Amino acid sequence: MSVCNCKTLLLCSSLSSFKSQHTTLSLSSSLTRRCFASLQTAPSIADDTVKQLLTNHDGVSRLMKMERKPLLFQPQPHARWFPYHDRFSCENGYVISSGEIIDAVSPVMSEERRERFKNVVQNRSYSVCLVVEGLCDFGNVSAAFRSADALGVQSVHVVSCDANKRYRDNRHVSMGAEKWLDIELWDSTTECFKMLKSRGYRIATTHLGMDTVSIYDMDWSCPTAIVVGNENRGISEEALELSDLHCSIPMNGMVDSFNVSVAAGILMHHAVCDRISRMGHHGDLTEEERQILLAEFSLRHSNSAISIVQDYAKRKVATST
Repeated sequence: MSVCNCKTLLLCSSLSSFKSQHTTLSLSSSLTRRCFASLQTAPSIADDTVKQLLTNHDGVSRLMKMERKPLLFQPQPHARWFPYHDRFSCENGYVISSGEIIDAVSPVMSEERRERFKNVVQNRSYSVCLVVEGLCDFGNVSAAFRSADALGVQSVHVVSCDANKRYRDNRHVSMGAEKWLDIELWDSTTECFKMLKSRGYRIATTHLGMDTVSIYDMDWSCPTAIVVGNENRGISEEALELSDLHCSIPMNGMVDSFNVSVAAGILMHHAVCDRISRMGHHGDLTEEERQILLAEFSLRHSNSAISIVQDYAKRKVATST
């Protein structure tokens, strides 16, 4: 059923049994506290609200600093997706590495900030990503971003955000989490899913139907894109047809659905818990990838970080000539 041909395994028979087996992996765990703390004190972005980011492709691209790998729509067999090259291009044409960026920026950062970055990067993964399709309320998008950051889900995809819908400024909801995520914007579900499949993801859409699989019966150690849909219409027919499987969160109450941002948080939290129970960890970046992402975070740290790195490159060029 899935791109990675994973077999679904029966993990638990009910939500209550899952809770009893994973008490040490609750939202109050030290892992989640460390990740969540990373966004509580994140400095604000003066001009970038969530609305501006999601309705302006340039706004999103400005957040990502290291050179990104090109978009490839052809499947890459056995590929392990990581979006960045180990290089940053300076204004003078000089290219520097992640190690050089860290050397340049670290002296102007507090020790506490440096340790926080290291802890956050240690628990980051691209093996689970979130896709929000056609959401109308930017507050829901903001809340989903906040959950993704807190749980170590680095990659978020947004499909067809309508800028003309009702909007309230919701930076207080996201708490600046968007600054620390890799956000990709798509004009169509087909384009987004084609790219995700080329990167090796199976696509799991949240939908209640005859072929639906409980999220507790899935193997989340496989690279998986979690798709949540519009607040009123749910997942589009196009997304349902193109996805690899449909999944749902078992519910025992009188209502039959969660708020979309709540559902996204539950899905990502369970994915992280399942990965930890199977592999002993959620974060799965290699040492080289962790250093590159640490350099990326260092560049996003403050408005002056880029200038510091540019000056570092100029000095290096001057001393080598």
